[in-house]
Amino acid sequence: MTDLEYLDRAEQLLLAVEQCCDRINDETDADIDAQRVGGMVTLVFGNRSQIVINQQKPLHEIWLAARAGGFHYRFDAAQNAWVDTKGAGEFFANLSSYATEQSGLKLEFKAL
Repeated sequence: MTDLEYLDRAEQLLLAVEQCCDRINDETDADIDAQRVGGMVTLVFGNRSQIVINQQKPLHEIWLAARAGGFHYRFDAAQNAWVDTKGAGEFFANLSSYATEQSGLKLEFKAL
């Protein structure tokens, strides 16, 4: 993957996260504050817990930090998805799980 391809895909992922937060806030009682600064999005839940998602440009990865730990994702063209570098699943499925755990509400994040 070229640097430009990475940047395009990473931007799509961060935009999808932001749009999912808007949808979730409209459709549920969740109150997720999505704060975007450059290549990083911080999700702040009503209980003040956070999930941080950021680009790691030199490595062509997306990093996610949640209560459950820190995770690294790399785009897999064969799966057309961001997958955990240690085989622990797909980004949006994992984000949904971690956000559900931290918010106490069933939350679903998905790619655009």
